[in-house]
Amino acid sequence: MPIFEAVRLALAQIRVQKLKSFFTLLGVMIGVMFLIAVVSIVEGMGRYMEDDFAGRLLGANTFTLRRFPWFGNHVTRDEWLEWQRRPRFYQADVAFVRSVLPPAARWAVESQDNTNASTQYARPRQVDAHAVDGDYFVIKKYDLASGRTIAPQEYELGTPVVVIGEEVGKYFFPNLNPLGRELRIGGIPYQVIGVIAHQGSLFGQSLDQMVIAPFGSPLHRLTNPRGDIDGLLVQSSSTMMMDDLMEVVREALRAHRHLRPAQQDNFVMETTASALQFFERIKNTMTIIGAALPGLSLVVGGMVIMNIMLVSVAERTHEIGIRKSLGARRRDILRQFLVESATLSTVGAMIGIALGIAAAKIISMKTPLPAAVAPWSLVAATLLGTVVGIASGVYPARRASRLDPIEALRHET
Repeated sequence: MPIFEAVRLALAQIRVQKLKSFFTLLGVMIGVMFLIAVVSIVEGMGRYMEDDFAGRLLGANTFTLRRFPWFGNHVTRDEWLEWQRRPRFYQADVAFVRSVLPPAARWAVESQDNTNASTQYARPRQVDAHAVDGDYFVIKKYDLASGRTIAPQEYELGTPVVVIGEEVGKYFFPNLNPLGRELRIGGIPYQVIGVIAHQGSLFGQSLDQMVIAPFGSPLHRLTNPRGDIDGLLVQSSSTMMMDDLMEVVREALRAHRHLRPAQQDNFVMETTASALQFFERIKNTMTIIGAALPGLSLVVGGMVIMNIMLVSVAERTHEIGIRKSLGARRRDILRQFLVESATLSTVGAMIGIALGIAAAKIISMKTPLPAAVAPWSLVAATLLGTVVGIASGVYPARRASRLDPIEALRHET
């Protein structure tokens, strides 16, 4: 029997015996559905972290000099104590690093913390306060919905001006244009000079609650009372030049801090890649666990297919006897039942793929978890369904092919 004919017969069996076919497909459907949903969520989180999380927080072609990493794995108590003994970054360090940067490189200073803000139009509320300097708006690629960014003279003088996020503007200045109005932060009035375009959120945390003021303004005393900075951002002119620039800054800073060759760096240079290292491990673990659990459903689904195919062999014994008496060989019977089993499982896998994509989309709509369907997962799920069907159908197919034609013909007589 040609393969296409066997596939047609298998589809006809699904159409005729709907209830039995449903239970045959159920295990594979559930397994593939959860597999696609989990892989889609993990893939979406990966893209989200790379494109949005790290890109927005760290900037493209950018590394950040810090006292210790802000993103990373669980650390031991000894590592944490060693970090606490490291020197902090101050303006003198910023001036030194700036002196070794090539002309094409950009730099920015950032200190941040949550603090209360208020206006006469709304109750006090916490905002994400940033005291910055340098090319901060360029490195972060913040577009403005209205107004302007902080001018060089305002950076130099520490003028109490502020650029705010969209959500800050809507809350503190309801139905008003915030430009030129007063926003009090830590009891000190700041003039709003710009509103940043909508930024969205990261894992449910809004990025539109920020306020950005010059580093020399009083806001810096709220974010970092000791006078230090949280990070010095350095942006290379291109991706290819970034490693060279990092090495130049590392060597210069080690010499500036009088570190001997055998001593480790007492600072970190955090990049998008280093910030995402911890997430890659989480992603791999989630992928393994997410694939293992649906795998159990596929095993159960395979057992169900095997049992139902055995029932099908018993029900069609007379048919098998007729086919053998008309010249069908063992391999023809074997192929027929293998194709039927694989077709049933593949159809279940395809339905599971559709349900999995729908489940991933619903989760992304109702929760902060993103979802992105990986094309390879669709191919893998389809092949997996076919393999499960073939593996489950081997024993029933062999049993059918070994039936004695005379005994099979007597089965219903």
